[in-house]
Amino acid sequence: MSSPQRPGGVSGTRMARPTNRSLNVVAIGGGTGLSTLLKGLKTYVIPSLTQECIPEKHVVGELSAVVTVSDDGGSSGRLRKEFNMLPPGDIRNCIVALSEDEALLSRLFQHRFRQGSGLEGHSFGNLFLAALTSITSDFAEAVRLSADIFPATTSNIELEAVMEDGTRVRGETMITASKGRIKELVLVPPDVKPLPQTLEAIASADLITIGPGSLFTSLIPNLLVHGIAQAIVDSPATKVYVCNLMTQANESLGLTAADHIRALDQHAGGRIFDYALVNRTPASPDLKAKYALEGASQIVADLDAIEEMGVCPVLGEYLEEAGVARHNNERVASDLIDLAFQSRDRDQPGSPQGRPATRSSTTNT
Repeated sequence: MSSPQRPGGVSGTRMARPTNRSLNVVAIGGGTGLSTLLKGLKTYVIPSLTQECIPEKHVVGELSAVVTVSDDGGSSGRLRKEFNMLPPGDIRNCIVALSEDEALLSRLFQHRFRQGSGLEGHSFGNLFLAALTSITSDFAEAVRLSADIFPATTSNIELEAVMEDGTRVRGETMITASKGRIKELVLVPPDVKPLPQTLEAIASADLITIGPGSLFTSLIPNLLVHGIAQAIVDSPATKVYVCNLMTQANESLGLTAADHIRALDQHAGGRIFDYALVNRTPASPDLKAKYALEGASQIVADLDAIEEMGVCPVLGEYLEEAGVARHNNERVASDLIDLAFQSRDRDQPGSPQGRPATRSSTTNT
């Protein structure tokens, strides 16, 4: 099998990555999708503060995550009500994903107490962040001390979905359980602000990613925080949507890849993506049957519709099956890094301008 055409018209061997200046990367999202992506991206982070003698693979100088904070269920929801703090669940997962000893920290942070008055059902990771918040009296500072992770806002917010029939559903848990199609999502209260550090990270980024993750409860809420969507639009970074693999019951059933991008753009108030990473690996019959039981299916890759929105689709072998559909974080991260460097090369004086029109992965055959 011949190698697919790669962005920039180069096929065969991998592109050389310049190391004269490292990349600043900001990943935006929530849920398991964001933590999965961070696991792949962290392998490119420069292991020390020095910029000298950097191995070719280690090309990311700053890796930051912006995480939605609208969860109101489970342990996170209980801590939110009892301690008047932001929900720590998604942030906890991101801390684990970025840790050096991920396996050990994952077991520790995911451990849930099975008994004990007030402890039963809580995870240690959530309690850790609750304790750190109590010490610092500032949830954002507690998160900052743990990793380069920023809550989308430090305001206590709720999600409210406007359904196609005009009804409104309040709260992430209720939205996820609803049966109707979501037309629009709003924040309550509506005019909440992000951390200044979040806007600074976005402004100085070379690469900004959004997704994968639940469209209306993990991705769009970040764009509704006042100033974040405009900061993304104004940033000179390469902006990439990492498309979901499967539709999600009660949230994105029947939506194609282009529909996901369209919903993100509509809530952001304009086009925000340069590229979209779209899986081209078909799911196995067994996996399709499993998802069909809840009405979900593999997302349709309507590439022409994506291109009509001014977004360049990049196809790759991103699907991994382990009982459920998961992104191959190594392939996704590699393609994201390559896209960032190719965009930087084109921005250099004397370089050809414009994005490559490609539907092929930068790394996969």
